[in-house]
Amino acid sequence: MTLYFVINHFIYFAIDDEPLAAELISTYISRFPDFELLQTFEDAVSGAEYMNRTEVDLLFLDINMPDISGIDLARALEKKLMIIFTTAYKQFAFEGFELQAIDYLLKPIDFERFTRAIHKAVDYHNYKNNLHLLYDDASIYVHSEYRMVKIVLKNIEYLESMEDYVKIHLKGLPPVLTLMPLKRILENYLQLNLSESTAVL
Repeated sequence: MTLYFVINHFIYFAIDDEPLAAELISTYISRFPDFELLQTFEDAVSGAEYMNRTEVDLLFLDINMPDISGIDLARALEKKLMIIFTTAYKQFAFEGFELQAIDYLLKPIDFERFTRAIHKAVDYHNYKNNLHLLYDDASIYVHSEYRMVKIVLKNIEYLESMEDYVKIHLKGLPPVLTLMPLKRILENYLQLNLSESTAVL
């Protein structure tokens, strides 16, 4: 059975051919107040097809299933997403982590262990989002026409070298002309530390 969950901006999906295991996941998820069960499926193939058409962040995936193994299904997925494997067999753990799974839960799954797996997934999701937000806010300052001009990195389309000047072409904005070697701009651009979102050139 496949279970499909959403929490705020997190979307959770579970594929398991054992009704009791799927029911247990549903019960555990219900203890997290922000989660909501949206839909169920009867087989892994239907669940995978639906998942490939839907925005999904995290997949709870049983490994030992009749139609297709969870390992093979994970390899065949069209979308990159976080995976937590669930299985009764320890021997699949290495393959699971080889696929960069968030966690590997052995059945029967206890709630404390399940909670740790949820926290790992949320932490990883937040980490990726924070990096994205840091890049979105990252900027540089360049000297242009006797003043400092702020350039948001994500707005840079390309840099044009013009002898002693560099023209910075921006999305939806006029280009900025700065008296600075292209090499220095590129060095500072590439060395920008994401932990400090602003650099002065």
